[in-house]
Amino acid sequence: MSQAATAPAGARAPARTQRILHGPVLATLLALAAPNLVVMLAQATANFLESYYVGLLGVDALAGAALVFPLVMLMMMMSAGGIGGGISSAIARALGAGDHERADALALHAAVIATVLGLLCSALVILFARPLYALLGGEGAALDAAVAYSTALFSGVTFLWLMNGLSAVLRGAGNMRAPAWVLTGGVPGLLVLSPALIFGVGPLPALGIVGAGLALAIYYLVATLILLAVLVRGHGGVRLRQGVALRRDLFAAILGVGLWSSLNTVLSNLCVMAATFFVARTSMEALAGFGLGIRIEYLQIPIVFGFGTALVAMVGMNLGAGQAHRARRIAWTGAAVAFIATEAVGLTAAFFPEPWLRLFTDDAEAIATGALYLRTVAPAYGFLGVGLALYFASQGAGRMTWPLLGSAVRLGILIAGGSLMAWLRPGDLAALCAVMVAALIGIALVNGLPWLRQLPGGPLLKLVP
Repeated sequence: MSQAATAPAGARAPARTQRILHGPVLATLLALAAPNLVVMLAQATANFLESYYVGLLGVDALAGAALVFPLVMLMMMMSAGGIGGGISSAIARALGAGDHERADALALHAAVIATVLGLLCSALVILFARPLYALLGGEGAALDAAVAYSTALFSGVTFLWLMNGLSAVLRGAGNMRAPAWVLTGGVPGLLVLSPALIFGVGPLPALGIVGAGLALAIYYLVATLILLAVLVRGHGGVRLRQGVALRRDLFAAILGVGLWSSLNTVLSNLCVMAATFFVARTSMEALAGFGLGIRIEYLQIPIVFGFGTALVAMVGMNLGAGQAHRARRIAWTGAAVAFIATEAVGLTAAFFPEPWLRLFTDDAEAIATGALYLRTVAPAYGFLGVGLALYFASQGAGRMTWPLLGSAVRLGILIAGGSLMAWLRPGDLAALCAVMVAALIGIALVNGLPWLRQLPGGPLLKLVP
């Protein structure tokens, strides 16, 4: 690679770093988040259309997809927000301290970690798919659909891990645009490939729900190859170099945050699985409706992820540069923005639940269940937004104790409250939804506590810059 090819990237990286360290907090946050939000919007559109296509296959297919969906989101959250957060945090702190050689070496270590974890997750889920989805309440045709969909999708989940790991490398350098272009650019192809594989076209046979899983696996593969090319060529402020010796301290720098973040992600998805378990005790139609309703809650995660990845880079670089007071201002600014965004979506879903649900099914029980969930839980999405934003800020700080405690509190509320409602008021979905609201409030309160504490040498931060 010639110096001319790498110079532009090297010239841009210091400018990005200087803006993160010294630019206006809110303006910089929004500028960094904007490309990520475009990606999230594109992927949300793809998710919406995939749900629509699967819904055309019937209630059993929808219920099967609902069983798999929490596990798919677990992989997404672990690879992008868990280990990916650890990758971005380590690189951001290295660049904040001015150590570009360390940042380049961390990129290679990130690729190794993503590959190993991707292969492990793929093998485990494919081997234990049927008992896992049966444990979640799947049965009959819905369970068969879940296993078929899961096997197809998880055959390519290693590329999902690599796609998100390599994107995290770039985002840690403050480069949000390159991964945004790659991930968004693949969505139109996915939207064509998915129905083609599901329903068949020309020489392609109709694969049903298996086609939906294969389409996603192919999307992950193509995106991974493009991101690899970007990093190998040195574009984006960090370069993936060959011949770098693997070092324990660099693995530790990523995994010290990434593993705890992934555990936090597991706890978050166990919350959804716990709620799914209680709903599945009623009927498969109710489960299908709940699965459609809770997809809007899951959509809040990508929205906050758009801001969250910017928070990881900004908090990490500022702490690496010794600017703790500014890092806390950034955390609370991100929390305020996330609250506004997620609460707006939640209130819209609460006021107009049926138009969303009827896009996917005409089953009366499924629509009633989904509407009940959205009317009760969606108005509390702002608390979810605050909790998630401060989780990402803690990633940037390299301190995950409080986010772990917050997710444990949420899970505890759901399990204890859900079990109590199942005993006192069996089949009462409204009572279960009220428990979900309490759990969202709990995670916001716990995640906010460390950012309210006094930092040496500086006052408590205001919510605005």
